[in-house]
Amino acid sequence: MWRRLIPFLVLAAPAAAQSPIAEVICMPRAELMLRLQGAELAGSGLRDQEAVLEIWASPAGDWTLVQSHANGMACILAMGEAWEAVVPPPA
Repeated sequence: MWRRLIPFLVLAAPAAAQSPIAEVICMPRAELMLRLQGAELAGSGLRDQEAVLEIWASPAGDWTLVQSHANGMACILAMGEAWEAVVPPPA
């Protein structure tokens, strides 16, 4: 039975995602904020006691996912385009 399933599992496996950045970029938060000029904070949330995740988006739709650490460092985890803010429906 497994011999028949293996070809289907291989075909069903997702393709490896390609990142627009080859590696995580880290620097002091103040320096990173200077590089994000023109972008505005679109949302944030606590990752754990030591880190906050933030989405920074520009009016043109470019976005950057930043992780800020308690030690003052911040890292760009991902970047993209065509950011669209979602407004929750009224309750």
